[in-house]
Amino acid sequence: MKTYRYFVLGAGMQGRACAFDMLRNPAVSQVLLADGSEKALAFARRYLKSKKVKTLKLDAGDAARVAKLARGYDCLVSCVPYFFNLALAKAALSARTNFVDLGGNTDIVRKELALHCKARQAGVTLIPDVGLGPGMINTIAAHGISLMDKAEEVLIRDCGLPQKPAPPMNYMLTFSEHGLINEYVEDATALRNGKRVKVGGLSETETIDLPAPLGRLEAAHASGGLSTMAWTYEGKVKTMDNKLMRYPGHIAVINAMQAMGFFSQEKVRIGNVDIAPRALSAHLFRKHFDRPGDKDIVAIRVTVRGRKDGKKAEVVYTMLDKYDEKHQMTAMMRTTGFPASIVAQMLGEGRVKPGAYPVEVGVPPEPFFREGKKRGFNLSWKFRFIK
Repeated sequence: MKTYRYFVLGAGMQGRACAFDMLRNPAVSQVLLADGSEKALAFARRYLKSKKVKTLKLDAGDAARVAKLARGYDCLVSCVPYFFNLALAKAALSARTNFVDLGGNTDIVRKELALHCKARQAGVTLIPDVGLGPGMINTIAAHGISLMDKAEEVLIRDCGLPQKPAPPMNYMLTFSEHGLINEYVEDATALRNGKRVKVGGLSETETIDLPAPLGRLEAAHASGGLSTMAWTYEGKVKTMDNKLMRYPGHIAVINAMQAMGFFSQEKVRIGNVDIAPRALSAHLFRKHFDRPGDKDIVAIRVTVRGRKDGKKAEVVYTMLDKYDEKHQMTAMMRTTGFPASIVAQMLGEGRVKPGAYPVEVGVPPEPFFREGKKRGFNLSWKFRFIK
């Protein structure tokens, strides 16, 4: 049996989940898990409990060392904040190693995709945005679009929330606080009348009703969630957007903070200290929203409308994933880390041809769904004709 070796950079929640999933595959002989924190690595070793795991203290910003270490691995997986990803993608190419990351910033992702020719020449595959959103939600939407003769409207909604919300913010942190703030305050991209437009983060709030235990939520634009889909489907789909969902009231508070300058990256002087409000807010987000032991739930709803066989049609995808009691793993870890593992293993096994691809183009939906089902993702969809 052929075996595979993977290099996961980042031993936080998503990195641990990615490594956990890889280790369940008998064909995986080794996972190198690297992080800048020895404390995070020690926790990961205790959690994973596998002889196939090798851990290493490593600065994600040291791209030269990453490139040297990545040689011989079947795929490098970036589970570190988005601002490291372009340099890491280039490091993977120099090491002739496949590469995936969790995305989070569309400008950086597009720069990674510009490496397509170099990736092809190196004989490796690079796919950014392979987490939950962007990631799995984009693959689901691409599948819905493929079911239509002509897709006209694509509405992507997703969230990761506490099962038992605690006032006043009714939220818990399930991934990087830097990525969260980026989603909230940077401009998002959407399609309107078939053309790309910018829309403000957390703008155009709407209400949406989901099955229990979530019930009524509010949804607003999320920066980076739609990612490259706006470019891929420009001129092909009339309306497309991605909105995150939150318990009622949360979005209004964040928008008030934004209006007051809490997320500005321009430093201000407080006493004898110069500090960027955004850096302070990130610190406070981690302090306030980090709730170890609380159980979360992830929800996805993707609606695609268009025409099929000359008639109006609609397909609606739904998925709920809850905290895994057996493995003490959050739903966000599962729905972000597992997709990254799935795609990394697809690349390691040579199931996608060399090059750099947006997730909606590079990841084949049906094989991805089959792998997701093996991991307990209860994704379902219903197709119907509309009168």
